[in-house]
Amino acid sequence: MLELFMEKKLETATFAAGCFWCVEAVFKELRGVDSLLPGYSGGNVESATYEEVSEGTTGHAEAVQIKFDPSEITYKDLVKIFFTTHDPTTLNKQGNDQGTQYRSAIFYHDEEQKRIAEEAKKEISEMKIYDDEIVTEIVPFKEFYEAEDYHKDYYAKNMNQPYCQVVIAPKVAKLRKQYAEFLKKN
Repeated sequence: MLELFMEKKLETATFAAGCFWCVEAVFKELRGVDSLLPGYSGGNVESATYEEVSEGTTGHAEAVQIKFDPSEITYKDLVKIFFTTHDPTTLNKQGNDQGTQYRSAIFYHDEEQKRIAEEAKKEISEMKIYDDEIVTEIVPFKEFYEAEDYHKDYYAKNMNQPYCQVVIAPKVAKLRKQYAEFLKKN
């Protein structure tokens, strides 16, 4: 009964892996993920909108900020899932989405996250899952600008759109097959 009154100790992870609609759809399926927001991180200006970021001049990447309960899913597990549900070997590109706003990046929030991300990157590289070198940036988190409302929960609201069917649905299917033990229970 006491656990009902205890507040969860949530941690934050911030990832960029191409279009934030894809990243949000994948990580939303995971147990321990309390909330997540699409937005923009890693830029060199003090604000960001979709229109500005799409021009590729702000330095921001489309990113997702995840609040998670480490007693249910670890940061290491999130990073492993991150590295294996997108192509971390393509510089500034995921599928047909091209530009620095679609780069692969982990924005770490503390030195422990940095260590875990670097170890996972090395581990995945040594496993030879990908033919090419992993180009994912592992950089300190500086800021996060929340995306406009119409980007939030995009996949769930637009599953029948061609982009969702062709690009996002296969990533979600891969997650469900490869990481069933981490999925939320319905």
